[in-house]
Amino acid sequence: MKIFIRYFFKTLRIALGPFMLLKERLQRPTGLVRTPEAQQSVDAQCQSLVLYHYKTCPFCMKVRQEMRRLSLNIRHIDAQAEGSDRAALVAGGGLAKVPCLKITDEAGAAQWLYDSDKIVAYLRGRFLAG
Repeated sequence: MKIFIRYFFKTLRIALGPFMLLKERLQRPTGLVRTPEAQQSVDAQCQSLVLYHYKTCPFCMKVRQEMRRLSLNIRHIDAQAEGSDRAALVAGGGLAKVPCLKITDEAGAAQWLYDSDKIVAYLRGRFLAG
């Protein structure tokens, strides 16, 4: 039964994935406009952030849309397939759960933030304030 459920959802993801990605592309929000100097500062701050995601995860799409809305150039890593990226997510954050935002401070210590609502709140608090 467990195998049946796994394959059912995998098939569903394969069938609906392209439509979900098309919807995300068509509903792309307009990005926040900043002065070139302010955007450069934001881009520099984004160098310490990495988003681990799956392309067709609705919660990941929510975070990516907010990143576009806030004009954030954060590196994306697709951690869906087994491999080094997924292993890094599990080793660092402890879970193979997405979305996950890796926040590296100036000392090089990493904080792993899970949950789309918490990630969106963090990004808004850090980049929308002011």
